[in-house]
Amino acid sequence: MASRVLKVSQDGTGDYQTVQEAIDSVPFRNTCRTVIRIAPGIYKQPIYIPKTKNYITFAGLNPEDTIITWNNTATKIDHHQGSRLIGTGTFGCGSTIIEGEDFIAENITFENSAPQGSGQAVAIRVTADRCAFYNCRFLGWQDTLYLHYGKQYLKDCYIEGSVDFIFGNSTALLEHCHIHCKSAGFVTAQSRKSSEERTGYVFLRIFKLRNKLIRIEQTSIRWASTDPLCRNMKFQEFVFSWDSLLL
Repeated sequence: MASRVLKVSQDGTGDYQTVQEAIDSVPFRNTCRTVIRIAPGIYKQPIYIPKTKNYITFAGLNPEDTIITWNNTATKIDHHQGSRLIGTGTFGCGSTIIEGEDFIAENITFENSAPQGSGQAVAIRVTADRCAFYNCRFLGWQDTLYLHYGKQYLKDCYIEGSVDFIFGNSTALLEHCHIHCKSAGFVTAQSRKSSEERTGYVFLRIFKLRNKLIRIEQTSIRWASTDPLCRNMKFQEFVFSWDSLLL
């Protein structure tokens, strides 16, 4: 597949000064891998990748230096797109919303900067299939990482929050990720509605969740819905593999 590269820099030395301008230049029904190289900086703007703007890659140099942030909440949404496109409530409040398939991000921070106590405040919503995140950070409090639909792969990522901060009804593999629970609350809320659905989360290797150590004696375990770190939902599915979890 042929590819093209777009450069974003706030100082005007790139092709565009905002990430959204670069996205807007990608055609609908895109079939060309488009790499958007994002220079270090704090990009304060809600981001939306619509359906059929597929094969987009966000590439930064370092996630601590390349930050996409906004402060919408489920009850207060300020966005350049209307609710007809992005939705309302928790569904529409993501700082970044990904609906184009085959999306990739590497070395990027996705943040919702709404303060603690703001309620649902999504850093990123992914409603797209075959998406991957490498060495990314997801920052927020409640409902940080919304893996709504499709299949996703996350590797070497940092995810933080306080309540239900990894949630949705996708099929996701999270490998060698650092999960930080900022206060007492449920970490996950996978929301499949039936045991017949082929969705769920798989967590591989070591996760730092709180400040205790739990050693897993089996190759893999399933968290039952009665586990205190899971939202008590009848049909949710989690698989943990390797030998220890840092809690």
